[in-house]
Amino acid sequence: MLGYIRKSDMDLQSVRNDYTKSTLREEDLTEDPIIIIQNWVKEALQQNIVEATAMSLSTVGKDGFPKSRIVLAKSISEEGISFFTNYNSQKGRDIKSNKKVSLLFFWSDLQRQIRITGLAEKLDPKTSDEYFSSRPFESQIGAIVSQQSKIIKSRDELVAKFNDLKNELNTQSIKRPDNWGGYIVKPMTIEFWQGRENRLHDRFLYELNKDVWSIKRLAP
Repeated sequence: MLGYIRKSDMDLQSVRNDYTKSTLREEDLTEDPIIIIQNWVKEALQQNIVEATAMSLSTVGKDGFPKSRIVLAKSISEEGISFFTNYNSQKGRDIKSNKKVSLLFFWSDLQRQIRITGLAEKLDPKTSDEYFSSRPFESQIGAIVSQQSKIIKSRDELVAKFNDLKNELNTQSIKRPDNWGGYIVKPMTIEFWQGRENRLHDRFLYELNKDVWSIKRLAP
């Protein structure tokens, strides 16, 4: 059981970090914000940032509460940003009732983040088939046995199901289950944030209107 945390035990108000690693200037921007996203993700990968493709996905379900979790970006293109999951998961159910979602990339080592709002829709079955077949055999098994977001009795029960199916299939080719596949988020707004000294951060907001991106600088 967690005890009461006194201020002397964890004085969060005294935590300070300055942001001096980089800048984001008007001349660094491109007409197409997708290019900047691709470049920033590429830079994070090149610098060996842990989980460089991780992004927070926020959805809103029928209860009206926003819910966030980390997913991995698997494609970034002019069409949008894609990830894969169980369609019957909490996020899948939320998207079914409300396609409006937000994404957040954050790389603390680079002192930068990207905020995205957009509409999510399922990828075509062929694309989901191709990605599922590229996953390791054990990950395919895991996707099948996990009823994502459902209550289970114990981890032992889940592991037992995994082992039983793994032994049954024995590395044979596995078909993607119908309840698992990809989504693509088609951005409507994209905000780039680069930390700067004295909290005077650089922020630029791209907004899509009739297939044309407008750009505004925001106060930090």
